Amino acid sequence: MRRATLTVLAAAAILGITACDPVTSTTNAAPPTSAPAVAAPTADPAGAPAGAKTATLPGFVGMGLQSAQNAAQKVGFFSLTSHDALGRSRSQIDDRNWKVCTQSPAAGDHPTSAKIDMGAVKLDETCPAQDQGTGGPTKAGSSMPDFKGKAVSVVHDSLDKATSISTKDASPQNRMVLVVSNWQVCSQDPAAGAALTGQPVTIKAVKFGESCP
Repeated sequence: MRRATLTVLAAAAILGITACDPVTSTTNAAPPTSAPAVAAPTADPAGAPAGAKTATLPGFVGMGLQSAQNAAQKVGFFSLTSHDALGRSRSQIDDRNWKVCTQSPAAGDHPTSAKIDMGAVKLDETCPAQDQGTGGPTKAGSSMPDFKGKAVSVVHDSLDKATSISTKDASPQNRMVLVVSNWQVCSQDPAAGAALTGQPVTIKAVKFGESCP
């Protein structure tokens, strides 16, 4: 009887230990909650990211360049640049001496971070029918461009900086060509289309407003 009693007590002890340490079941565990999807920012009709500040850009054509730049800054546009609308590569050193012929982008609603480019001419000049300076001079490749009628400054800006360029007055006056943006090309050597192999370039020119001989 004593051995049987000990056996019963041992079995009861084992059952008690098992009851105190249940096995955790994962059968009914809830799946982990995924993070909500975040929508990508959308762009407004002007192409600015959602939340970007926009403003109404005024029309500047006909205004003095300095006044136009002041008006742009007044409404929040500060990325401003300008170029010579006649394609003569002149710098606008004193903006008060220039007037606006074109602007990009056009007047309307734009992000205030947009770059504003104004094509301009000097006050006593007439705006061209089409902006000649958009994008600046085109760099010459392996062949000589046609520079006739263009400013001598465009020749310098287009050719490789290592090119030797000689500019002569095409008129009988034999004047020195000092401010190259004030002179227009009458003839060139090598001719347009010739291969550029590092040879010197000779330009004959007259001042703008004069006729080539």
